[in-house]
Amino acid sequence: MGEKRFTAKKLATLGVLTALSLITFLIENLFPPLIIPGAKLGLANAFSFIALVMYSPLEAFIIVGVRTILGAVFAGNLSAVLYSFTGGIVSMAVSSVLTYCVHPKISLICVSVVAAAFHNFTQNAVFVLLSSTPMAFYYAPYLILLGVLSGAFIGAAVTLIVKRVPAKVFMRVTGVKNVKE
Repeated sequence: MGEKRFTAKKLATLGVLTALSLITFLIENLFPPLIIPGAKLGLANAFSFIALVMYSPLEAFIIVGVRTILGAVFAGNLSAVLYSFTGGIVSMAVSSVLTYCVHPKISLICVSVVAAAFHNFTQNAVFVLLSSTPMAFYYAPYLILLGVLSGAFIGAAVTLIVKRVPAKVFMRVTGVKNVKE
């Protein structure tokens, strides 16, 4: 886990991860939903997951918060904050607990899969609560399945990055000495 204080290098790295997350979110937002209304791969979540692995939950939560708020503003959909923010916070909380309490007994791919399933279920629950449409819970199994698929993809991508990028590169770019694999 990285250092506790926010150095210039760390702030710059978090800025880049946040920008990449926001750009990915905005690009993904241009495409139609996958199979189910509102369903996306959630590729932007990879960058907050990388921050969790490189630093700590605090940095990951910062990226989730900034990306969801700015993403909603830039996309012109402020109501999306209700869904994206709650899903992102719950997902990152699950990721944090699994990464720091259970990993490496379970892989980063498994962490990502569980977090993505929680993300989609949370968004579905928020929709049901706000719209008073309990029938929307019928989408939950499909959304969770999509979460499993996207979580596996994102988890594999993050695992590949952590394993393939040499530790000295991580250290030089981020100042982080030990990245969780």
